[in-house]
Amino acid sequence: MISTNVPLRQDGLPYARYATLDDEGVAVYFTIDGRQMCFACDRWNKVEHNMHAIVKTIDALRGIARWGTGDMMAAAFTGFSALPAPGAPRTWREVLGLHSGERNMDIVRAAYRLLAQKHHPDRPGGSHDAMTDLNAALAAAEKELKAC
Repeated sequence: MISTNVPLRQDGLPYARYATLDDEGVAVYFTIDGRQMCFACDRWNKVEHNMHAIVKTIDALRGIARWGTGDMMAAAFTGFSALPAPGAPRTWREVLGLHSGERNMDIVRAAYRLLAQKHHPDRPGGSHDAMTDLNAALAAAEKELKAC
């Protein structure tokens, strides 16, 4: 899906003459390997130039996919994860700062303890809300990993 402020005709193409926009940014949303991603560009002064920059980025990543390794592709896409919707719940892995493949409960508990020391309400800068999130994340991790 392409998102921009350019007014489009009913066939999806831009009008031949559209007023200059205050926001020339373009965002392209897509899903790859089940993960939502986003390429966004507002560096250039025209929408079509920002779109061209995204096209060139996609071309470069296709080259990496063709001639690189899987590790390079995974690393290339880490910065393009689509931002979650405001108020969307975070997964326990996101709350605890763990990668998506983590399945070791000892590592999960270690991450929890480290964050709990930092965010505990009795510590400077800590808060009750942060601890609530951490406790819920630990409970969700225990439930999910015991089921496996």
